[in-house]
Amino acid sequence: MVGTPIGNLGDFSPRAVQTLQNVDFIAAEDTRVALKLMNHFGIKKPLISYYEHNKIERGEVICQRIESGENCAIVTDAGMPCISDPGELLVAQCAERNIQVVAVPGATAMASALAVSGLPTGRFTFEGFLSVTKKSRFEHLDSLKNECRTMVFYEAPHKLGSTLKDMYEYFGDRRISIVRELTKIHEEVIRTTLSDACQKYGEGGLKGEIVLVVEGAVKKSLCDEYTLEQAVKIASEYVKSGMSVSESSKKAAKETGFKKNEIYKELTEKNLH
Repeated sequence: MVGTPIGNLGDFSPRAVQTLQNVDFIAAEDTRVALKLMNHFGIKKPLISYYEHNKIERGEVICQRIESGENCAIVTDAGMPCISDPGELLVAQCAERNIQVVAVPGATAMASALAVSGLPTGRFTFEGFLSVTKKSRFEHLDSLKNECRTMVFYEAPHKLGSTLKDMYEYFGDRRISIVRELTKIHEEVIRTTLSDACQKYGEGGLKGEIVLVVEGAVKKSLCDEYTLEQAVKIASEYVKSGMSVSESSKKAAKETGFKKNEIYKELTEKNLH
């Protein structure tokens, strides 16, 4: 799996060039796009198309050729194969047949956008493209309403307006970084909020490849989900089952977010044990 540039050809590594020069054939998402890259670096190898609508049968062909002794490299139009691009199934097919798969890393829009977003990067979730089917799209967004990690999405410019509006409806007003045209001449990072983004770009206006980095939800304290009275009741049930007051308080504290001493005090004062 060879990562290709997401814009700037200078990001194509010497190892990636050498790999394409040494394999027997190259599987490409779009052979025309791959040919331009190969011509730029003086690479001459046979190409075979591998994309969304032929990946099952073409994957079998590729595996058979590898098993017969050939080496293959897979490339997508831009970025790493398998990351919201064809290749995931091919890797699975190779794994089933014990065919060795090696990654030759390259530029990835997801990680690059996250790094320049200005939002927390310690924990994040990559959500790829939202479905164009309304039911699936809304189910996806609804499942993420309470996601506390930073979220990363890919989006096409002509769908940006509706996506921003849908995100605002499901997530409320949060920080968002709209990262477009990464590594290209018109690269831009727009750090704003979902409400402002809807107002400015709700009807379109931005062009190029777009990555959306959205702030996660504020994590609710467990104490917001339980009252102290409920926590004490939970502890008293543990006591009734034979657990000591101290252990019961400790266990209930872990479950509810209240301090052990608070629960212990209530248990002993109200003689609920």
